[in-house]
This record gives sequence, C-alpha cells and structure tokens, in this order.
Amino acid sequence: MDTIQFLLQYILHIDTYLIAFVSQYGVLTYALLFAIIFCETGLVITPFLPGDSLLFAAGSLAATPNHPLNIQLLFLLLTFASILGNKTNYFIGRAVGPKVFSAKNSFLLNKKHLDQAHRFYEKHGGKTIILARYIPIIRTFAPFVAGVGYMGIKQFSLYNIASAVLWIASLLYAGYYFGSLPIIRDNFSMVIYGIIAISLLPPVFAFIYHQSCART
Repeated sequence: MDTIQFLLQYILHIDTYLIAFVSQYGVLTYALLFAIIFCETGLVITPFLPGDSLLFAAGSLAATPNHPLNIQLLFLLLTFASILGNKTNYFIGRAVGPKVFSAKNSFLLNKKHLDQAHRFYEKHGGKTIILARYIPIIRTFAPFVAGVGYMGIKQFSLYNIASAVLWIASLLYAGYYFGSLPIIRDNFSMVIYGIIAISLLPPVFAFIYHQSCART
C-alpha cells in the first residue's frame, strides 16, 4: 500500500519532482526522461511508470523560462525512446511467444490462443498499437502481445512510428502550450487527474459496449 501511495503521489506531483531534478542535474534530465519512456513502453515489468503525465509535465517545464529543456530536442529524443521501447517489447514477445504458448493441454497458454492473437493483430493491429499509446498499462503490453501474436514486422514498424509521433507530440506540446498557464500550473494535480481519467475512458467505453452487445 505504501508503494502504491508513493507512486500516486509521485505521478500527481511529477512537475515538482521534475523541477527538482532539472535544478540539480540540468541536461541529465534528458537521459532520465529517455530512460523512463523507454522502460515504460519497452519492458512489461514496468507498466507503472508515468507516461502521459510525464510528457505533459516535461512540456510545461520546457516552456518555463530559465530551464535548460528544449522542446524540439525533447520531442526527438522521447519519440525515439518510444519507438525503440515498443520495438524492443515487440521482439521480446516474438521471442518468448512460441515458448510460452507451446502447451497443448493448457487452457490459457496453448497454441490456439497464439494463432488467435496472430489473426487479431493482422486484422486490427494497426489501430490497436495507436490507441494503446493513450491507455496506461495497455500501452506497455500491446507491443509485447503484438510480438507474441506475430504481427507482421513491417506493419508493426509503420504503426509503431506513427503512434509514437502522435503520442509524444500531442502530450508534450499540450504541456508546452498550456502547462505554463497560471490556471493549469496552480491546479496541476487536478490536470493530472483529468489526463488519467481521459486515458481510462476508451477501455471503460469498450467494456460498456461489449456488455450491452452481450445482452442483446
């Protein structure tokens, strides 16, 4: 519980932590942000790392005078981190998928489910990769499952790049243009709550839709 409370406080006050880090370490902040985005998108064991809130906070900090962060450099570095993270996650899934889903008699981990995942990602993989970027935790697992399901490498690479550019640009520049406004800066925790709530809406709507379809 203490760990969860710490993570929640960290995410809600990420602007304060980021300002403190920049003040102490300066341009090394680029390396920290790169590492966080890479790990959050590239390693299935770190889905708890901040993504949306971190990008918004970094963008707002780049708009603040007397801070060394450059918005264009942030965009390039974090887009590359996001592309590289997803690609790494994809190849991990591609490598472990056949080994994990090799049991013939297992209900969950049998080859039939691997084949189903492959068919799903061949048909819907593109929009899944793009939409998953905006959903916490799901964006960490989506490229891994794409690799497990053997989504075509060319198809994955195309949507991986497109989704990274859209995700990084939308949140980073939203923070840059709006995060420095007094009303946003003075209510930053509420803004983070809003970002989290909006990012959770797609799976909620999808659940409601499937529930309604199941009743008809």
